[in-house]
Amino acid sequence: MPNCPSCESKEVVKKGRIHNGKQNYKCKACGRQFVEDPQQKLISQQTKDLIDRLLLEKIPLAGIARVCDVSESWLQDYVNRKYESVPRQVEVSFKKKGRLTIQCDEMWSFVGAKGNKQWIWLALDVGTREIVGVHVGDRSEQGARQLWASLPDVYRQCAVAYTDFWDAYALVFPQTRHKAVGKETGKTSYIERFNCTMRQRVSRLVRKTLSFSKKLENHIGAIWMFVHHYNTSLHV
Repeated sequence: MPNCPSCESKEVVKKGRIHNGKQNYKCKACGRQFVEDPQQKLISQQTKDLIDRLLLEKIPLAGIARVCDVSESWLQDYVNRKYESVPRQVEVSFKKKGRLTIQCDEMWSFVGAKGNKQWIWLALDVGTREIVGVHVGDRSEQGARQLWASLPDVYRQCAVAYTDFWDAYALVFPQTRHKAVGKETGKTSYIERFNCTMRQRVSRLVRKTLSFSKKLENHIGAIWMFVHHYNTSLHV
């Protein structure tokens, strides 16, 4: 057995293999894990582009690491940096002032444990199907207020908003332009369909999943990344 590179201890045991098949070792004295003759692996831009696309599908990080032949630790660091860089504001096509209609809804999710609920508030333009408002937080008046604040100015000035009967909407949205409706009316069907699409495409949002978020910033980043991808795909 090789000596530990950190403390030079000889109390070393085998600890499985890393992604490329090399033997992994663990030092019983200091806990360091290492391989003999480690070599820096350069990840190509082509592989990074593939990872970006796979992050938009219902695939856990462990599966992406296997497909792309990268280590899970490298991938987690890459994902952390990727999600940190995702813009936290909507990018939508230009709208003139006039009659605009949006549908709003909130979708349950969690981070770390199911007791840590994180509600995803969304607003969708009925005419263009773009997502025009996003907020992740609690299901309170403050959550509705943050959704309203995330809308571009033209929507706050002109849009008629269809929502469910959750009280928070009525406390925030202008009374003359707020319409609370039931599912049977079909007036919120587009946003409900988008919720279903996002839950099926973003693995950490699937109701029964082992790929749930452990870090709130990554949870929010994954949602925003999918929203930007979705809006862009509407104009391709």
